[in-house]
Amino acid sequence: MSRRGRDGHDGEEEEEEEDLPQQVADLAQASVPTAIKGIRACKRCGILKTVEQFINEGCENCPFLDMIDNPERVTTCTSAFFEGYAAIMDNRESWAAKWIRVDNYLPGVYAINVTGQLDRDIEEDLEARGIRWRCRPSQQ
Repeated sequence: MSRRGRDGHDGEEEEEEEDLPQQVADLAQASVPTAIKGIRACKRCGILKTVEQFINEGCENCPFLDMIDNPERVTTCTSAFFEGYAAIMDNRESWAAKWIRVDNYLPGVYAINVTGQLDRDIEEDLEARGIRWRCRPSQQ
């Protein structure tokens, strides 16, 4: 006796239906700005969020920047100066994600180009902890 999916078909299509919830779960974790005003970009990965989101959630790609509940750190590790943005849903398959070098990060909205560098004391702290901190290079 064979099991049929909702669409009345056997086999492979049923497996695809089982895979879909994981894809949906991944997208549910995507970070998107909750407002247009006050958007900032993480200086390291370029993810875009509001100041409040960075304070409440930090940066999913750069948790070592310790921005949660630290408004001063958010101001230091993010920039209000960026050019363009792209919403990336599947970082591993997206040509745009590869182009802006976010293919190893989580789904979200990313700046195309971010202006600014981390402060030297933050760079030194991250180096001492053995964390690769290099900011995203400018697209020129």
